[in-house]
Amino acid sequence: MVPVPFAALHFAGHDWCALPQGALFWPARGALLVADLHLEKASWFAGRGQMLPPYDSIATLTELAALVEATGAREVWCLGDSFHDIAGCERLPEAARTLLTRLTAQTQWTWITGNHDRDYIDRCGGSVADEMVVDGVVLRHEALPNEPRPEMSGHFHPKLRVRVRGKLVARRCFVATATKLIFPAFGALTGGLDVTHPDIVRATGGKAEALVAVADRLLRFPLAA
Repeated sequence: MVPVPFAALHFAGHDWCALPQGALFWPARGALLVADLHLEKASWFAGRGQMLPPYDSIATLTELAALVEATGAREVWCLGDSFHDIAGCERLPEAARTLLTRLTAQTQWTWITGNHDRDYIDRCGGSVADEMVVDGVVLRHEALPNEPRPEMSGHFHPKLRVRVRGKLVARRCFVATATKLIFPAFGALTGGLDVTHPDIVRATGGKAEALVAVADRLLRFPLAA
């Protein structure tokens, strides 16, 4: 393990480490949680005539591997849309496939299914579930507005946009309520939905805050309904 910057977060009766990369570490379980890797998104677009640099998967997995090493994670939970489409795993370049296979072998790795990757069979190892309840916390891809239990999810790729010295700056962020925590997208080639978007407001009930992890601090921005 090597030191990794994090911001302390208390949620659902547990202590967490919010990482600037858009991941969450759960010290009590030695678990690393991420959402929306969207592996092989570039090759999906290339197959439709929009050529993009084909390095998104290896970039995403390299950063994820660095966090696994830095935190000493024994468990990895991916909260859905880990691949961009149903054939994404088959298109992984050799280096990315080798790295992913090593990661799934050295940890207890769980793929939570999402709307992009519900029907995968080959995922280079790991186990698959539609959703899980872990120590009282529901892990699923898309938040359910009426879920009364503590819930962690992805799907929306939330981003906070603020003006700094007259310039509009966008940062990926978590969106939190007392019982919900929506993750930013971890993937190297993912866009983002503004935290004020109606879909996010609907998912959170309109009473939420944006959380931006920077080094050892967690910046909190209340969101209007």
